[in-house]
Amino acid sequence: MAWIQFICNTTSDKADALSDAFSECGAAAVTFEDDADQPIYEPDLGTTPLWTATRVVALFDAETNPDDVGKMLSTLVNDMPPYRVEAVEDKDWEREWMDNFHPIQFGERLWICPSWHTPPAPDAVNIMLDPGLAFGTGTHPTTALCLNWLDQADLKGKYVIDYGCGSGILAIAAALLGAERVIGVDTDPQALEATRANAARNGVEIEAYLPGDCPDEPCDLLLANILAGPLQTLAPRFANLAKPSAELVLSGILEVQAQEVSDSYAAWFDMQAPTIKEDWTRLNGTRHAR
Repeated sequence: MAWIQFICNTTSDKADALSDAFSECGAAAVTFEDDADQPIYEPDLGTTPLWTATRVVALFDAETNPDDVGKMLSTLVNDMPPYRVEAVEDKDWEREWMDNFHPIQFGERLWICPSWHTPPAPDAVNIMLDPGLAFGTGTHPTTALCLNWLDQADLKGKYVIDYGCGSGILAIAAALLGAERVIGVDTDPQALEATRANAARNGVEIEAYLPGDCPDEPCDLLLANILAGPLQTLAPRFANLAKPSAELVLSGILEVQAQEVSDSYAAWFDMQAPTIKEDWTRLNGTRHAR
């Protein structure tokens, strides 16, 4: 199906009103984009911040008359900002989306492969994982930092907890690399469903729990790729979930947040110097002997 799009550069305080106006004009979809390369790293809970310079893109059926939309917009929006109208190339969008994802190698033996690709190294440890709603396909630096650590770890016979499991990518990697028991924990029931489904696809067993249902049995390795704020709050909980000399791997932390997060764990863990990839950090620690 052919489409046209209206592209309008505006500010964060006007973006919602423009979106509502485009929707009222019959837009099939409206999206917000960053118009000034301004990152938003860790918003407050319950907030959905926009970029100071926001680009609003409204998608319409190609049969839509742009002049009619323009007239309607002028009655709905005071001081309507300038916009341009572009044709959207008609293509096989599913194929276009699939072509953007390729197998990725982490370390020496670990690969993440979309299901429609043949693993490039059949004898390697291959995780078959399709991009989806749950966070974690290996492409983000925080996930890559954890996967690279797991690739070098000796996990045979270990009990591992992946706290904030998302798609289950870290839990599945741990299981395929030899862990004896792996638990995934997440606050989102959809993430738990994704973890179970991805584990089954990869032929491994992952126990998946909401935080309140997670067994209290201490583990040999605790992985948590979430965000700095929750990681600091969870430090006492993670200390209780870790055996003496258990290893701790934390990510989802900006470089500027690393010291503060590390300090939050120092009462229970010997924390190592951070490992940095782009603007993101992985922290490693070892549980004190009790």
